[in-house]
Amino acid sequence: MRPVSASITIDAPRERVYDLLGDLSLRPAFTDHFLIDYRLARVDPVGPGAAARFRLRESGVWLDTVIDEDSERPHLLREHGRGGRSNRVPTFTVWELAEGPNPGGCEVTVTFWTEPSHPLDKLREATGGSRFFRRDWQRALARLRELAETGRPVDRVEIAGADLLPSFSR
Repeated sequence: MRPVSASITIDAPRERVYDLLGDLSLRPAFTDHFLIDYRLARVDPVGPGAAARFRLRESGVWLDTVIDEDSERPHLLREHGRGGRSNRVPTFTVWELAEGPNPGGCEVTVTFWTEPSHPLDKLREATGGSRFFRRDWQRALARLRELAETGRPVDRVEIAGADLLPSFSR
């Protein structure tokens, strides 16, 4: 699938927005309308190496995502993963945070794309989906704006039994 992008202006410091994006345990708070069965793949859900697995509500396809090492706080958050049949389709998500038009605000752009190599996966993706992804990412950004601007507490996704393991910085 070709890159699908959505943008929004958020009246909150980009450090706060980056912290919301970089903590995968908070991600369902603004993406659960199209990403379901969200599971953390690591105990520490923050920063490079943090990983999660989830399903797309529309198709039921499983995807995973991992925060890349080359993310640049607070400007850029890169993620890569796999999904689709047999988990063979590479997926990429890039979050760009730029200074906004208002002091203390930021412009957030999310870009999502896949790079299928198998002919069956290419055919499946050619039937559409980018329009739905654009709509879903735009709605996710609107929900992210609400979270960042209000500062209200957000429920975190936890790993069962994590309280029995050595503590990580949270």
